[in-house]
Amino acid sequence: MTGKAQALYRRAREIIPGGTQLLSKRPELMLPEQWPTYYRSAKGAEVVDLDGNTFLDMTAAGIGATVLGFADPDVDAAVKAAIDQGSMATLNCEEEVQVAELFLELHPWAEMARFSRAGGEALSIAIRIARAATGNEVVAFCGYHGWHDWYLSANLAEDSALDGHLLAGLKPKGVPRGLTGLMQPFHFNNVEEVERIGKEFGPRLAAIVMEPVRSSEPTPAFLNAVRKLADQSGCVLIFDEVTSGFRINNGGAHLVYGIEPDLAVFAKAISNGFPMAAIIGRKKFMDSAQDTFISSTSWTERVGFAATLATLRKFRERDVSKHLQRIGRKVMTGWREHAAAANLPLEASGISPLGHFSFQVDGAQELRTLFTQMMLDRGILAGSSFYSMYAHTDEHVDRYLTATREVFLELKKAVDNSSVRQLLRGPVAHSGFSRLT
Repeated sequence: MTGKAQALYRRAREIIPGGTQLLSKRPELMLPEQWPTYYRSAKGAEVVDLDGNTFLDMTAAGIGATVLGFADPDVDAAVKAAIDQGSMATLNCEEEVQVAELFLELHPWAEMARFSRAGGEALSIAIRIARAATGNEVVAFCGYHGWHDWYLSANLAEDSALDGHLLAGLKPKGVPRGLTGLMQPFHFNNVEEVERIGKEFGPRLAAIVMEPVRSSEPTPAFLNAVRKLADQSGCVLIFDEVTSGFRINNGGAHLVYGIEPDLAVFAKAISNGFPMAAIIGRKKFMDSAQDTFISSTSWTERVGFAATLATLRKFRERDVSKHLQRIGRKVMTGWREHAAAANLPLEASGISPLGHFSFQVDGAQELRTLFTQMMLDRGILAGSSFYSMYAHTDEHVDRYLTATREVFLELKKAVDNSSVRQLLRGPVAHSGFSRLT
């Protein structure tokens, strides 16, 4: 390991459990012992590392948070103004009400809003509200929804229950065993599983939690099934829009599919990297937040609200989601065309602003690691997924796809020569959660 970043990360692993605060930012998931890991500055679609190297970022856009681009000038100007006016005071900031009004305007079915500062905690708030409103405890869920006890308790009864919901290997150590059995998983677009949960747990359900879209489009039958179950059981249908929100339209993705939840949770895209999350919903459920204790000093600071107002207004003024989809489609088309030209088996999927691919060969994870290594050599941060940003231009995409075409051809040669592992200059990337020793 060489360079300032690698030296700093070695130190970080000694004094920070897990090395980073966010699992998705662990360098072991991208390119162990070679990934730049730390940035000095970031602007638009480019990142400068601690050694002064500039990279074009074609990966996860700040793990899905910087949808407009790094250090967006309009959002940053609003934040600086908020800081100058006082980011915290004994009184509340008026922007809090303005953000609530804007969310309700964009989502006419919703009547009330609450706010926090992170997606995972916002989902926990939504679950608390649902349990308070219904008096029930069982939660049916689909997909990934954070790190909190309510979610990880799914693995108390079966340690692989969460493996099909984005991250494999999540251990429930530290989660009270008294929560066993309260989480009931189902898979996306599986109507039969939804109906089975209804028959077995309907009267005990507090909530159904799911993303309206992620790796594939929802079928009308699936969405109708979850809405029907919520109505029949009296539980709360919660849409997790932390990742999907404001990428395919100006608001929650559920608006595109014509189905209304009872609560919806937002984070990431709504404030372009500044900590902010929102829980919106119907009054009959949201009012239950007053029957339980949900409160935090940091939820009242001004910066998050100022960033959110600037971000959402820019989304509406610039039709940002249209750009995100066009750029994403261009990238996914390039993956498929260049892989076919190289005769390299590859499957690309996901909605256009959140595309990802997988190599359909033996040793796919080794090959993906080599792809990242070769792209890094070309000055591009790249993995098996791409989150489009408003800052991504056609020139960025052209540069990326030119490099991708070259690398796919090299990867094909490596597969044919059985030399993939020999070409790697470090370990193979981790494929899920694992303890760092």
